[in-house]
Amino acid sequence: MSISEKIKHVAIAGNIGAGKTTLCEKLAKNFDWDVHYESTDNNPYLSDFYIDMQRWSFNLQIYFLNNRYQQVLKILNGDRTVVQDRTIYEDAYIFAPNLHDMGLMSKRDFDNYFSLFKTMSSQIQPPDLLIYLRASIPTLVEHIQSRGRDYEGNMSLDYLKRLNERYENWISGYKEGKLLIIQADDIDFQNRPEDLGKVVDMVRAELHGLF
Repeated sequence: MSISEKIKHVAIAGNIGAGKTTLCEKLAKNFDWDVHYESTDNNPYLSDFYIDMQRWSFNLQIYFLNNRYQQVLKILNGDRTVVQDRTIYEDAYIFAPNLHDMGLMSKRDFDNYFSLFKTMSSQIQPPDLLIYLRASIPTLVEHIQSRGRDYEGNMSLDYLKRLNERYENWISGYKEGKLLIIQADDIDFQNRPEDLGKVVDMVRAELHGLF
């Protein structure tokens, strides 16, 4: 039996612009996995959210929560190994509380949201392997600018910094399962095959350690 038959769910976590989607594609190709992308292109709230965060924050977070919950259910019920672009935990521990702290989501909405997350997360299991892409603000900004998404154009450095701090806090206490941290500042898996090879070796070593 191959590794992929035993491993169901690999997830990639990281701030906006850390390189999650690129790494998902590279690992999927290398290991013959399926990919579940974050639903940004067909998300009906995202562009409205970036124009008026206070009005649309709750709607956006509920959409992401529902979408990712459905993804995890499909992964657990399927027979293929899937690499997931961002996790259900990031919505709940990073993005939603950050919006609440910034005054962009009311306490009533946040409490409602987090209660729903706790119910959903109790029905699923964490990824077999969580890969965290740790990236500094300059790296994030460079990646965001290079992909040129219109709705990301007015994102502030303070917003990215707040998210990075929350990521570090979450990762430092992550005990749900196996964790691999990759320093995204020091590695260019998109353009340098030798860097991608290093990452693939790191992932393979972690997967072997699951048995």
